[in-house]
Amino acid sequence: MAAAEDAVAVEEPAERPEARLERAVRAAEQALIEYEIAVETFRVEVDNFSRLHHQKLGPMYTRLDELDARIAEAVAARSGDPEDIRKADEARARVMPMPGVEELFHGWMDGDGLFPEAAAMLTDQPVRPPQRVRPSDEARKLYRELARKAHPDLAQEEAERARREEFITRVNAAYARGDEALLRELAAEWAAGPAPKEQGPTPSEELYARLEWLAQRKEMLTLVAKDLEESAIGAMLRLAPDDPDRLLDEIAEQLLAQVAAREAELAALLG
Repeated sequence: MAAAEDAVAVEEPAERPEARLERAVRAAEQALIEYEIAVETFRVEVDNFSRLHHQKLGPMYTRLDELDARIAEAVAARSGDPEDIRKADEARARVMPMPGVEELFHGWMDGDGLFPEAAAMLTDQPVRPPQRVRPSDEARKLYRELARKAHPDLAQEEAERARREEFITRVNAAYARGDEALLRELAAEWAAGPAPKEQGPTPSEELYARLEWLAQRKEMLTLVAKDLEESAIGAMLRLAPDDPDRLLDEIAEQLLAQVAAREAELAALLG
């Protein structure tokens, strides 16, 4: 009798039908968060490199445009040819065109008003070059940890999502400035805040809808990442991701050589 009872297999409880789908949703959520972190990190790097590129190389590009215009005007003055005159007019038009209002203030204003550099320009004060901003390894680590813990997509209620969105907005701003101290403060604030509610069982319909939304979100982020990578600054940054300063120096040397060649050409035309 005992032997017969021992032979009876103990049945394990059957897995809920939604369990596998729930695991797929959780995995997709975590994968999306990691992807968003990677895209945001690259966006910050592109923005920082773009600012450094403009600060260091902008005057050289302006000088080249001016020399091109002078060369075209010298050629037109010599030949009198209508086509040369047209080319000279086009070259001159490319030199420091008058910006529109939106272009004038693009990149010079944030939620707190004008950046110090812009305010200095408008008040005839000396303009301090923008400081180099490149988040430290510790700042990157803090940002990734906060993004994983506080990401709005982990919220199950609208109020919790709103709280997380407001918090992540501050995290992103601190990371964009490379403010490691503020990121530490935000980490402490999150740790002391209300703990997110445990997620209960989700109906299959909602899980499928969630997977569809996650797929759409990833598709959108893929387009954002593609635009960043294919932009002029993104393409340059990918050439030397570990040493962008060296790349800027190499480009500066090339531009200086082009400036010297244009100046020699102009001198020859003017006799």
